Amino acid sequence: MHNSIAQFIFWLSFSFLVYTYLGYPIIIFLISRFLARNVKKSGIEPMVTVLITAYNEEKSIKEKLENTLAIEYPKDKLEILVASDGSTDRTDEIVREFVDRGVKLFHQAGRKGKTYTQNKAVEIASGEIVLFSDATTYYRADVLRELLPNFADETIGCVAGKLIYVDETNSDLSKGVQGYWNYETFIKEHESKICSLIGASGCLYAVRKSAYQEMYPEACSDFLICTIIYQQGLRSVFEPGAICSEETNKESRKEMKMRVRVISQTLNDLWRNRDMMNPLSNGFFAFELISHKLLRYLVPIFLILILVASFILARISGAFLLLFLIQAGFYAIAIFALLLERKGFKAGFLSIPLYFVIANLASVLGFYKFLKGERYTNWEPIRDSDPKHGNAT
Repeated sequence: MHNSIAQFIFWLSFSFLVYTYLGYPIIIFLISRFLARNVKKSGIEPMVTVLITAYNEEKSIKEKLENTLAIEYPKDKLEILVASDGSTDRTDEIVREFVDRGVKLFHQAGRKGKTYTQNKAVEIASGEIVLFSDATTYYRADVLRELLPNFADETIGCVAGKLIYVDETNSDLSKGVQGYWNYETFIKEHESKICSLIGASGCLYAVRKSAYQEMYPEACSDFLICTIIYQQGLRSVFEPGAICSEETNKESRKEMKMRVRVISQTLNDLWRNRDMMNPLSNGFFAFELISHKLLRYLVPIFLILILVASFILARISGAFLLLFLIQAGFYAIAIFALLLERKGFKAGFLSIPLYFVIANLASVLGFYKFLKGERYTNWEPIRDSDPKHGNAT
């Protein structure tokens, strides 16, 4: 009896795991081949505000502003607005050096958090379209030429660009980050074709100011914005031609910290908007939220159940013994790769299992913090900036 239950748990959990990582991407790829929704693009030149939210970014803000000023767009239709969330370093001072070149500074007195500061900055933005950016992100000069034609379609409320993570040091962790992000980009592209994005890259997404709504301070704004847009009957779409680059994290500790914060925030957003996961009222958008977000964050549970069930069944089955040993070896390799990283050695291909474990451990910690009621409003600069990037490549 116990063995039958263990087998049921194993195969059920294994099925959810395969569906989450492989089945869902295949399904949306196939659907997008036959049921893609077109975007009616046209050359338009609306007033645009590039909104750069920053907290203590003195190391990168100058290069970011030079990069933004190099964007190819009529200067009389481009507003550059830096929203400083109570920065205490030289960030504001450096921004003021660009005032004679048209850059504006909005200083939020006292730290209120990224989302709160964005809310207030959007209120004073002059643009019909607001492009959200981070201080450590570098844009290609043609970014607006690629993004804006999508807004000629009145059904489009948000357009997200393509983020490319770079690391000239070729660190082990960056390989995992880049691989994961390429996988995420594939999913975003096909979700966009079928229905709507459920989340954008926080460093490159544009929104109609008329469709922007104030968000609660602890919101993960680049995730929640797509739900807000969808609730208004509009779509959020992916534009692969609009490209930016950003340095990856090079340390597992920093990557873990960032992912725990994002996952905890996203879980809070899902809970507060749980009605959006009802397929009867929200159709394919609900299917995306459940498959892409909710199940993804439940993967650690599936992994634990698979490990425990295969351990129980290993006593009676050579096949399950082999499966258990493969799993144990996989996790042992991840731990070994982490030890190599901390000792300053290259882990090579061992970085792949390491990043997989980091991503899923972050889900566990993020879930724990969410259940405890911990909420994030403030954020800290984590990634290093690299002035040599210039325009994204």
